[in-house]
Amino acid sequence: MKKRLLLGAALATLAFCAPASSAELKFKPGEDSRFHWADFDDLKKVDLKGETLTIFGPWRGEDEELARSVLDYFAEATGAEIKYSSSENYEQQIVIDTQAGSPPNIAILPQPGLIQDLASKGLLTPLGDETAKWVKDNYAAGESWAALGTYKDKDGKSGFYALPYKIDVKGLVWYSPDNFDEAGYKVPKTQEELAELEKKIVADGHKPWCIGLGSGGATGWPATDWIEDIMLRTQPPEVYDKWVKNEIPFTDPAVVNALTIFAKIATDDQMVDGGAAAVAATDFRDSPKGLFTVPPKCYLHHQASFIPSFFPANVKLGQDADFFYFPPYAAKPELGTPLEVAGTLVMITKDSKPAREFIKFLQMPLAHELWMAQKSFVTPFKAANKDTYGSEALKKQGEILTDATTVRFDGSDLMPGKIGAGAFWTGMVDLVGGKSPQDVAADIQKAWDAIK
Repeated sequence: MKKRLLLGAALATLAFCAPASSAELKFKPGEDSRFHWADFDDLKKVDLKGETLTIFGPWRGEDEELARSVLDYFAEATGAEIKYSSSENYEQQIVIDTQAGSPPNIAILPQPGLIQDLASKGLLTPLGDETAKWVKDNYAAGESWAALGTYKDKDGKSGFYALPYKIDVKGLVWYSPDNFDEAGYKVPKTQEELAELEKKIVADGHKPWCIGLGSGGATGWPATDWIEDIMLRTQPPEVYDKWVKNEIPFTDPAVVNALTIFAKIATDDQMVDGGAAAVAATDFRDSPKGLFTVPPKCYLHHQASFIPSFFPANVKLGQDADFFYFPPYAAKPELGTPLEVAGTLVMITKDSKPAREFIKFLQMPLAHELWMAQKSFVTPFKAANKDTYGSEALKKQGEILTDATTVRFDGSDLMPGKIGAGAFWTGMVDLVGGKSPQDVAADIQKAWDAIK
């Protein structure tokens, strides 16, 4: 998630206030049968008139408007006044506010590492074992999501502190259906089939992949998603968990193997548009455009669910562009269908009745469906009606999310900042530049050892 926030941000703190019972609701209650309107009726039984709920989160711009459209229902039904604010430097701001004794009731954050820091300082309110059980029972791959919301307090005791809400799907491969049809290519269902497709594209005189790692000071980050996806498809999730905690080093054969698999693609001139030299030099926002040129410069692009924002203006999602799940290995059926995600987690930083009721609201299908029906939102909540998704693309992403057997958060976001937003990024630039996977792994591990 921090990677997406590098794309741009507002220059000042943003805030809005949703006064009780004065909101104009996006969807009129009771009119569209796709929504769980019974949830709204139940919510109206909660009396919060005269109460204020303060929320601090990362959503700005369009996401802020979408979030507000959901919060309006909570305010309308309960009578609570909602005050939402955000900041360009929200990670630093929430630390300042909590340590100063003036936190919001609710904090919404996309960084598990920051959440752990807040929990270890006793700045979060436990949501309770019953909420953790609810996540296990109601989210697809529920054990994974419950683990993501579990952190250690100041005494080192584990507790459930953060409810996952609004997820970004990673591990997607983008392509042009027209170009596939014209060339006679089929969407691969396994890594073995993907390798055969790559060979066929090369044999036809084309380049399989468009890859760009350029991102200013964050250059290299798109490759970290490749490594994380490969780790989840070659190793048990427990190995992934140990890796992101430095319980196994970057120099472990499992990690070096993942680096090697990616390097074989990214450093092969036949495999990448522009050749290996173009990989680090091409901006990640520009790299998918080769999918849509005539003739196409490439046929495949690995990136998360946000990338259509950078497709050419005339490209229609679902028609000119589509995606498929970065597939598992047929030779490793025991690993199932793992998925890498990013997203936001909701926690209580100042306990109150409205805060507790808001957490309960997020456990209602309606709280998910209201955003699902618009854009930029997918959920693992099994009871939320998939037919409310605002586009076929979102519905497909939602199905990939709910079909996942194992879910793991973006690995670089789980690592210390000097690694996940530092040495890992620069290591990927070195890797595509020709440095050996073993040497790249040793460099990253040396940086990690230095911060112990």
